[in-house]
Amino acid sequence: MQLTGAEIVIRCLQEEKVEYVFGYPGGSVLFIYDELFKQDKFKHVLVRHEQAAVHAADAYSRSSNKIGVCLVTSGPGVTNAVTGIATAHMDSVPMVIISGQVPTAYIGQDAFQECDTVGITRPCVKHNFLVKDVRDLAVTLKKAFYIAKTGRPGPVLVDIPKDVTNQKCEFEYPKMISMRSYNPVVKGHGGQIKKAVQMLLDAKRPMIYAGGGVILSDAADRLVKFARSLGYPVTNTLMGLGGYPATDKQSLGMLGMHGTYEANMAMQNCDVLIAVGARFDDRVIGNPAHFGEVARKIIHIDIDPSSISKRVRVDVPIVGNLPDVLDELQKLLEASAGVPDAKALATWWKQIDEWRSKKSLKYKQGKEIIMPQYVVEKLYEVTGGDAFVTSDVGQHQMWAAQYYKFDKPRRWINSGGLGTMGVGLPYAMGVRFANPKATVACVTGEASIQMNIQELSTAKQFRLPIKIINLNNRYLGMVRQWQQMFHGNRYAESYVDALPDFVKLAESYGHVGMKIERPADVEPALREAFTRHKNDLVFMDFLTDQTANVYPMVAAGKGLSEMILAEEL
Repeated sequence: MQLTGAEIVIRCLQEEKVEYVFGYPGGSVLFIYDELFKQDKFKHVLVRHEQAAVHAADAYSRSSNKIGVCLVTSGPGVTNAVTGIATAHMDSVPMVIISGQVPTAYIGQDAFQECDTVGITRPCVKHNFLVKDVRDLAVTLKKAFYIAKTGRPGPVLVDIPKDVTNQKCEFEYPKMISMRSYNPVVKGHGGQIKKAVQMLLDAKRPMIYAGGGVILSDAADRLVKFARSLGYPVTNTLMGLGGYPATDKQSLGMLGMHGTYEANMAMQNCDVLIAVGARFDDRVIGNPAHFGEVARKIIHIDIDPSSISKRVRVDVPIVGNLPDVLDELQKLLEASAGVPDAKALATWWKQIDEWRSKKSLKYKQGKEIIMPQYVVEKLYEVTGGDAFVTSDVGQHQMWAAQYYKFDKPRRWINSGGLGTMGVGLPYAMGVRFANPKATVACVTGEASIQMNIQELSTAKQFRLPIKIINLNNRYLGMVRQWQQMFHGNRYAESYVDALPDFVKLAESYGHVGMKIERPADVEPALREAFTRHKNDLVFMDFLTDQTANVYPMVAAGKGLSEMILAEEL
């Protein structure tokens, strides 16, 4: 069967059971869009900016464990998409990006809307391809989906010159793919797993440190079983929230720069630490030298061998797929004659409860000014803790992570590694497409939301009933906090004094707008948005305390136990 390259692209996406493609048309991909128009097996979502296409595909993947797909044109289409690609790459999100390219004969000639897509994206993808022969197209797309999903997941880009999309060849989509140079390890080393089990059973002050790998590999249920069988404390990274239920008594909450006092102190003072799908990020452990001051044994489980001992030396490295490794650990634990030291564990929990008594997330809500933390707490109550919550990046992101208690995986969607402002709204769009009956809330700030606010148009076109929670403090909040603490209160370019009327702006796009200025109106406004306006996009502009800071805080270069607490200021 002879098909054009454009027809092959569409058939490949159909073979991969793709449901949605997020994109924006342009000259180099018009043959593909023409074939897309002729089919009805998957839908295209027209965004208003290519960056939003990638973010939406990213969140579609994060919230569903399916591979997000986006389609952009050459030149500015690709460069607009790079921020979204880098965002997904930093957080190991499986995606396939299809980009158009100028005709093969024009490559390297500075043709109209040409750029070196492979070169530009090489540092921020798991892999990329330039397809110069239509006969290579089907197998290349098969490889792209395979590479994106297996091993440590990530975005894979396929760059297709326009003439390739119009050439013909016989079509056959590979059933299986085998790549000699790419064979990710799945099963963990048996001997290392045995060492880990013995080390865990011998621990006096154990700690389980769980990261985004738990979410990405769908290992949350196994982690819960593993942790509860041992009775050990669990802390989650920003990307791992929901991997262990936040309301569970063994949960110490999030750790790191803005983690809880008890999580950071337990992390710093444990004698055996097991890292599960986490990478000892700088925002998690602070200064590695300080982290290494307390002697402890470290077990590290990760699918990516390059992540092990990258920042912190570990004693028992286990390379493998988390579900498989946790299954093996569980089997050996259940078969072992040994049990955790109950007396030592009780003493350890007593110490943890003393740290908990600090109540490091406490704040004061008065009658006059809305505290941002209060809005997030009320959001949690009104949604019953069962919403999908996306966020942009800044103070509001940290408050959402601290005060919305995530008990399920894939409910918390944010940019962790790259820290990309502007992701919140397109993330919410992607989540809603992946979960069409879900309650979706986007927690954002007045600066972040404006970076992709044009997507209010996309949300209108597709009738997406997202609820936007804008914590509006009229500042670049996190920038202002750092300027207050470390730059002598010199608020250089952090004050936002030309804001739009968000209510009128939302209404101009055909949505519902609300402005909330008093604490007493916070809960009623949220309840109205999620009930009376259940089927509408509602933009809630909460005017919040301009001086509120995120606490606890570990300053850059400091150690985990060197926290700044609100009560100390």
